[in-house]
Amino acid sequence: MNIGELKEQVCDICHKMWQLGWVASNDGNVSVKLEDGTFLVTPTGISKSYIIPEKLLIITKDCSIIEGVPEYRPSSEIKMHLRCYQDRDDVGAVVHAHPPAATAFAVAHLPMDRYTTIESVVTMGSVPLAPYATPSTSEVPESIAPYLQEHDVLLLENHGALAIACDLLTAYYRMETLELWAKTSIYAHILGGAKEISRENIDRLCRMRSDYKVTGRHPGYKHYREE
Repeated sequence: MNIGELKEQVCDICHKMWQLGWVASNDGNVSVKLEDGTFLVTPTGISKSYIIPEKLLIITKDCSIIEGVPEYRPSSEIKMHLRCYQDRDDVGAVVHAHPPAATAFAVAHLPMDRYTTIESVVTMGSVPLAPYATPSTSEVPESIAPYLQEHDVLLLENHGALAIACDLLTAYYRMETLELWAKTSIYAHILGGAKEISRENIDRLCRMRSDYKVTGRHPGYKHYREE
């Protein structure tokens, strides 16, 4: 994928997130690691519904802007993105949004640590809750750091969600899976409570990750709650 196609993909995903109601106003941010070690990032202060390729920035790991409209600056959450790339050399893209159902878990201070849907077990396993951190500060990368080695998806306490992957489309799909799982969990709670998949079947699903060519990390049973 050349840089022009990649910029179009970033814009398409930004527009999808806005259309789905995962972001409002200037919320959310997206970044992609380029082959030369620089990063394609969304600028701060712009609605994801209005993102076009010309508004995207290319920056270095020190946040120096090497391409982009002069008055634009990188996302205010760029420190969180850069920490993901620093700690995981397999990460090629980061997506941060506020999908309502998943964010409801973050606001309720509830990790999504129950193995209840096949898709979530295969693609991400349990999703931890990173402790509260003030946006745009160094508190945010520090709050997520303890979870990055085992998890590709995180909830951010009172804030939203974060998905990382080897490429942008996979990171976006992980956020989609997270939000559907969160909605399903809330509906199941209304109906009397979700029932967890058996440990034997969880093990079988985890083994299927290689068959499905699922990339990234998986926490396995570390956060699995025995009945």
